[in-house]
Amino acid sequence: MLEPAKMENPITEQIFAEVDAIPESTYVWHWKTEHHFSFHKHNKGQLTYVEGGVAFLYTRDKTYFLPARHYMWVPAGVEHYFVHRYPANYVRNIYFYAEPGDNDDPFYSKTGSYPVNNLLLEMILYTGQWDGHITPGDKRFTFLKAMKEMLPEISKTPLPINLPTTDHPRLQPVLRYIHENLAENLTLDVIGHEFSLSERTLTRLFRNTMDISFFQYLKLARMIRALGYLLETRKTVNEIAWDTGYNSVSAFSNTFYKLIGKRPSEFQHKDQREPEEPDITL
Repeated sequence: MLEPAKMENPITEQIFAEVDAIPESTYVWHWKTEHHFSFHKHNKGQLTYVEGGVAFLYTRDKTYFLPARHYMWVPAGVEHYFVHRYPANYVRNIYFYAEPGDNDDPFYSKTGSYPVNNLLLEMILYTGQWDGHITPGDKRFTFLKAMKEMLPEISKTPLPINLPTTDHPRLQPVLRYIHENLAENLTLDVIGHEFSLSERTLTRLFRNTMDISFFQYLKLARMIRALGYLLETRKTVNEIAWDTGYNSVSAFSNTFYKLIGKRPSEFQHKDQREPEEPDITL
Protein backbone atom coordinates (compact mmCIF):
# COMPACT_ATOMS: atom_id res chain seq x y z
CA MET A 1 0.00 0.00 0.00
CA LEU A 2 3.01 2.28 0.08
CA GLU A 3 4.11 1.99 -3.55
CA PRO A 4 2.58 4.12 -6.32
CA ALA A 5 0.15 2.21 -8.48
CA LYS A 6 0.91 1.75 -12.17
CA MET A 7 -1.20 3.18 -14.96
CA GLU A 8 -3.47 0.45 -16.29
CA ASN A 9 -3.43 1.40 -19.99
CA PRO A 10 -3.56 4.41 -22.34
CA ILE A 11 -7.35 4.44 -22.16
CA THR A 12 -7.24 5.70 -18.55
CA GLU A 13 -4.82 8.45 -19.59
CA GLN A 14 -7.35 9.50 -22.21
CA ILE A 15 -10.10 9.57 -19.58
CA PHE A 16 -8.11 11.90 -17.35
CA ALA A 17 -7.35 14.17 -20.29
CA GLU A 18 -11.04 14.17 -21.14
CA VAL A 19 -11.97 15.33 -17.63
CA ASP A 20 -10.30 18.70 -18.29
CA ALA A 21 -11.20 18.94 -21.98
CA ILE A 22 -14.14 21.28 -21.29
CA PRO A 23 -13.11 23.58 -18.40
CA GLU A 24 -16.62 24.84 -17.62
CA SER A 25 -18.21 21.38 -17.42
CA THR A 26 -18.76 18.93 -14.59
CA TYR A 27 -17.52 15.49 -15.61
CA VAL A 28 -19.31 12.40 -14.27
CA TRP A 29 -17.66 8.99 -14.36
CA HIS A 30 -18.90 5.81 -12.65
CA TRP A 31 -17.21 2.46 -13.06
CA LYS A 32 -17.30 -1.06 -11.67
CA THR A 33 -14.06 -2.54 -12.92
CA GLU A 34 -10.56 -2.71 -11.52
CA HIS A 35 -8.34 0.24 -12.43
CA HIS A 36 -4.74 0.85 -11.42
CA PHE A 37 -3.69 4.48 -11.69
CA SER A 38 -0.43 6.30 -11.16
CA PHE A 39 -0.17 9.78 -9.71
CA HIS A 40 -2.23 12.21 -11.74
CA LYS A 41 -4.08 15.48 -11.27
CA HIS A 42 -7.00 17.46 -12.71
CA ASN A 43 -7.92 21.08 -13.11
CA LYS A 44 -11.24 20.25 -11.44
CA GLY A 45 -12.12 19.38 -7.87
CA GLN A 46 -12.94 15.69 -7.46
CA LEU A 47 -15.62 14.04 -5.33
CA THR A 48 -15.19 10.27 -5.02
CA TYR A 49 -17.58 7.89 -3.29
CA VAL A 50 -16.87 4.15 -3.09
CA GLU A 51 -20.15 2.29 -2.86
CA GLY A 52 -20.07 -0.46 -0.27
CA GLY A 53 -16.34 -0.54 0.35
CA VAL A 54 -13.28 1.30 1.56
CA ALA A 55 -10.40 2.94 -0.27
CA PHE A 56 -7.15 4.78 0.29
CA LEU A 57 -6.16 8.04 -1.34
CA TYR A 58 -2.45 8.65 -1.85
CA THR A 59 -1.06 12.14 -2.39
CA ARG A 60 2.61 13.04 -2.58
CA ASP A 61 2.85 13.57 1.17
CA LYS A 62 -0.09 11.79 2.84
CA THR A 63 -2.29 8.72 2.80
CA TYR A 64 -6.01 9.24 3.47
CA PHE A 65 -8.49 6.58 4.55
CA LEU A 66 -11.87 6.57 2.82
CA PRO A 67 -14.28 4.35 4.76
CA ALA A 68 -17.81 3.36 3.89
CA ARG A 69 -20.44 6.12 4.05
CA HIS A 70 -17.77 8.78 3.48
CA TYR A 71 -16.67 10.67 0.40
CA MET A 72 -13.30 12.10 -0.52
CA TRP A 73 -12.75 15.63 -1.78
CA VAL A 74 -9.57 16.15 -3.83
CA PRO A 75 -8.87 19.80 -4.71
CA ALA A 76 -7.96 20.81 -8.23
CA GLY A 77 -4.27 20.42 -8.97
CA VAL A 78 -3.49 17.89 -6.21
CA GLU A 79 -1.52 14.89 -7.48
CA HIS A 80 -3.10 11.67 -6.25
CA TYR A 81 -4.27 8.16 -6.91
CA PHE A 82 -6.81 5.85 -5.26
CA VAL A 83 -6.47 2.24 -4.19
CA HIS A 84 -9.83 0.51 -3.83
CA ARG A 85 -10.04 -2.50 -1.56
CA TYR A 86 -12.89 -4.11 -3.47
CA PRO A 87 -12.71 -3.24 -7.19
CA ALA A 88 -16.08 -4.90 -7.92
CA ASN A 89 -17.89 -2.12 -6.07
CA TYR A 90 -19.07 1.00 -7.86
CA VAL A 91 -16.71 3.95 -7.67
CA ARG A 92 -18.56 7.19 -8.31
CA ASN A 93 -16.51 10.18 -9.42
CA ILE A 94 -17.72 13.72 -10.05
CA TYR A 95 -15.20 16.29 -11.30
CA PHE A 96 -16.50 19.78 -10.61
CA TYR A 97 -15.66 22.85 -12.69
CA ALA A 98 -13.50 25.49 -11.04
CA GLU A 99 -14.85 28.95 -10.26
CA PRO A 100 -13.05 32.08 -8.98
CA GLY A 101 -15.30 32.03 -5.91
CA ASP A 102 -13.92 28.64 -4.85
CA ASN A 103 -10.91 30.43 -3.38
CA ASP A 104 -13.22 32.17 -0.89
CA ASP A 105 -14.14 28.91 0.85
CA PRO A 106 -11.28 26.90 2.42
CA PHE A 107 -13.21 23.65 1.93
CA TYR A 108 -12.44 23.50 -1.79
CA SER A 109 -8.67 23.74 -1.25
CA LYS A 110 -8.32 20.98 1.38
CA THR A 111 -8.09 17.25 0.75
CA GLY A 112 -10.30 15.32 3.15
CA SER A 113 -12.68 12.46 3.83
CA TYR A 114 -16.15 13.50 5.03
CA PRO A 115 -19.30 11.70 6.19
CA VAL A 116 -22.04 11.33 3.58
CA ASN A 117 -25.46 12.36 4.84
CA ASN A 118 -28.64 10.91 3.35
CA LEU A 119 -29.28 13.87 1.06
CA LEU A 120 -25.80 13.85 -0.46
CA LEU A 121 -25.89 10.07 -0.84
CA GLU A 122 -29.16 10.22 -2.77
CA MET A 123 -27.72 12.95 -5.00
CA ILE A 124 -24.55 10.97 -5.70
CA LEU A 125 -26.53 7.84 -6.54
CA TYR A 126 -28.88 9.84 -8.74
CA THR A 127 -25.94 10.81 -10.96
CA GLY A 128 -25.37 7.11 -11.66
CA GLN A 129 -27.50 7.41 -14.79
CA TRP A 130 -25.20 10.09 -16.26
CA ASP A 131 -21.80 9.89 -17.86
CA GLY A 132 -19.26 12.33 -19.31
CA HIS A 133 -19.40 16.12 -19.63
CA ILE A 134 -22.40 18.05 -18.32
CA THR A 135 -22.27 21.68 -19.35
CA PRO A 136 -24.05 24.92 -18.35
CA GLY A 137 -27.50 25.15 -19.85
CA ASP A 138 -28.18 21.48 -19.20
CA LYS A 139 -30.77 20.88 -16.44
CA ARG A 140 -28.42 18.31 -14.94
CA PHE A 141 -25.75 21.00 -14.54
CA THR A 142 -28.04 22.91 -12.17
CA PHE A 143 -28.40 19.76 -10.07
CA LEU A 144 -24.61 19.26 -9.93
CA LYS A 145 -23.99 22.92 -9.15
CA ALA A 146 -26.33 22.65 -6.17
CA MET A 147 -24.41 19.56 -5.00
CA LYS A 148 -21.07 21.34 -5.23
CA GLU A 149 -22.29 24.42 -3.40
CA MET A 150 -23.78 22.42 -0.53
CA LEU A 151 -20.57 20.52 0.19
CA PRO A 152 -18.95 23.14 2.47
CA GLU A 153 -22.16 23.41 4.52
CA ILE A 154 -22.55 19.69 5.16
CA SER A 155 -18.84 18.86 5.41
CA LYS A 156 -17.65 20.67 8.51
CA THR A 157 -15.74 17.78 10.10
CA PRO A 158 -13.30 15.70 8.03
CA LEU A 159 -12.28 12.28 9.25
CA PRO A 160 -9.40 13.32 11.53
CA ILE A 161 -6.93 10.64 10.53
CA ASN A 162 -4.36 10.44 7.77
CA LEU A 163 -0.82 9.19 7.44
CA PRO A 164 2.19 11.09 6.15
CA THR A 165 4.18 9.20 3.55
CA THR A 166 7.56 9.49 1.87
CA ASP A 167 9.66 8.10 -0.95
CA HIS A 168 12.80 8.26 1.20
CA PRO A 169 14.78 5.08 0.31
CA ARG A 170 15.75 4.28 3.91
CA LEU A 171 12.30 4.90 5.36
CA GLN A 172 10.15 3.18 2.72
CA PRO A 173 11.07 -0.38 3.81
CA VAL A 174 10.62 0.63 7.45
CA LEU A 175 7.08 1.84 6.78
CA ARG A 176 6.29 -1.32 4.83
CA TYR A 177 7.55 -3.46 7.72
CA ILE A 178 5.39 -1.52 10.19
CA HIS A 179 2.24 -2.05 8.11
CA GLU A 180 2.99 -5.76 7.73
CA ASN A 181 3.50 -6.24 11.47
CA LEU A 182 1.01 -3.94 13.18
CA ALA A 183 -0.15 -6.69 15.55
CA GLU A 184 3.37 -7.13 16.93
CA ASN A 185 5.10 -5.28 19.76
CA LEU A 186 6.78 -2.65 17.60
CA THR A 187 9.28 -0.35 19.28
CA LEU A 188 12.17 1.79 18.13
CA ASP A 189 14.51 -0.92 19.40
CA VAL A 190 12.71 -3.67 17.46
CA ILE A 191 12.56 -1.66 14.23
CA GLY A 192 16.12 -0.43 14.63
CA HIS A 193 17.42 -3.96 15.11
CA GLU A 194 15.49 -5.19 12.03
CA PHE A 195 17.04 -2.51 9.79
CA SER A 196 20.39 -1.98 11.53
CA LEU A 197 19.48 1.56 12.53
CA SER A 198 20.08 3.18 15.89
CA GLU A 199 17.06 4.51 17.78
CA ARG A 200 18.45 8.01 17.37
CA THR A 201 18.79 7.64 13.59
CA LEU A 202 15.31 6.14 13.27
CA THR A 203 13.80 8.92 15.37
CA ARG A 204 15.54 11.54 13.24
CA LEU A 205 14.37 9.89 10.00
CA PHE A 206 10.72 10.07 11.04
CA ARG A 207 10.97 13.64 12.32
CA ASN A 208 13.01 15.09 9.48
CA THR A 209 11.35 13.20 6.65
CA MET A 210 7.68 13.17 7.65
CA ASP A 211 7.47 15.63 10.57
CA ILE A 212 6.00 12.97 12.85
CA SER A 213 7.38 10.77 15.60
CA PHE A 214 7.70 7.01 15.22
CA PHE A 215 5.10 6.44 17.92
CA GLN A 216 2.63 8.90 16.38
CA TYR A 217 2.99 7.18 13.02
CA LEU A 218 2.52 3.75 14.57
CA LYS A 219 -0.61 4.88 16.42
CA LEU A 220 -2.18 6.35 13.28
CA ALA A 221 -1.35 3.27 11.22
CA ARG A 222 -2.99 1.05 13.83
CA MET A 223 -6.10 3.22 13.98
CA ILE A 224 -6.51 3.13 10.20
CA ARG A 225 -6.20 -0.66 10.28
CA ALA A 226 -8.74 -0.77 13.10
CA LEU A 227 -11.21 1.33 11.09
CA GLY A 228 -10.94 -1.13 8.24
CA TYR A 229 -11.56 -4.08 10.55
CA LEU A 230 -14.54 -2.38 12.17
CA LEU A 231 -16.18 -1.59 8.84
CA GLU A 232 -15.32 -4.73 6.89
CA THR A 233 -15.17 -7.67 9.29
CA ARG A 234 -17.15 -9.35 12.04
CA LYS A 235 -14.26 -9.15 14.46
CA THR A 236 -15.12 -8.06 17.98
CA VAL A 237 -13.60 -4.90 19.44
CA ASN A 238 -11.46 -7.15 21.66
CA GLU A 239 -10.13 -9.06 18.64
CA ILE A 240 -9.41 -5.85 16.75
CA ALA A 241 -7.51 -4.45 19.71
CA TRP A 242 -5.26 -7.53 19.76
CA ASP A 243 -4.90 -7.58 15.96
CA THR A 244 -3.68 -3.98 15.94
CA GLY A 245 -1.06 -4.41 18.63
CA TYR A 246 -2.95 -3.44 21.80
CA ASN A 247 -2.91 -5.72 24.84
CA SER A 248 -5.53 -3.57 26.55
CA VAL A 249 -9.00 -3.05 25.10
CA SER A 250 -9.49 0.09 27.17
CA ALA A 251 -6.22 1.58 25.86
CA PHE A 252 -7.30 0.77 22.30
CA SER A 253 -10.77 2.24 22.84
CA ASN A 254 -9.43 5.41 24.46
CA THR A 255 -6.86 5.98 21.69
CA PHE A 256 -9.54 5.43 19.05
CA TYR A 257 -11.86 7.89 20.77
CA LYS A 258 -9.20 10.59 21.04
CA LEU A 259 -8.42 10.36 17.32
CA ILE A 260 -11.84 9.68 15.81
CA GLY A 261 -14.19 11.25 18.34
CA LYS A 262 -16.26 8.05 18.64
CA ARG A 263 -15.89 4.72 20.38
CA PRO A 264 -14.93 1.67 18.25
CA SER A 265 -18.38 0.17 18.81
CA GLU A 266 -19.92 3.11 16.92
CA PHE A 267 -17.97 2.03 13.84
CA GLN A 268 -18.78 -1.65 14.30
CA HIS A 269 -19.81 -3.48 11.13
CA LYS A 270 -23.49 -3.09 10.35
CA ASP A 271 -25.67 -3.70 7.32
CA GLN A 272 -24.36 -0.96 5.03
CA ARG A 273 -26.32 -1.71 1.88
CA GLU A 274 -26.83 1.39 -0.21
CA PRO A 275 -30.34 2.63 -0.91
CA GLU A 276 -31.63 1.88 -4.37
CA GLU A 277 -31.03 4.55 -6.97
CA PRO A 278 -34.13 6.69 -7.50
CA ASP A 279 -35.84 6.01 -10.82
CA ILE A 280 -36.16 9.63 -11.90
CA THR A 281 -35.34 11.28 -15.19
CA LEU A 282 -34.49 14.93 -15.65
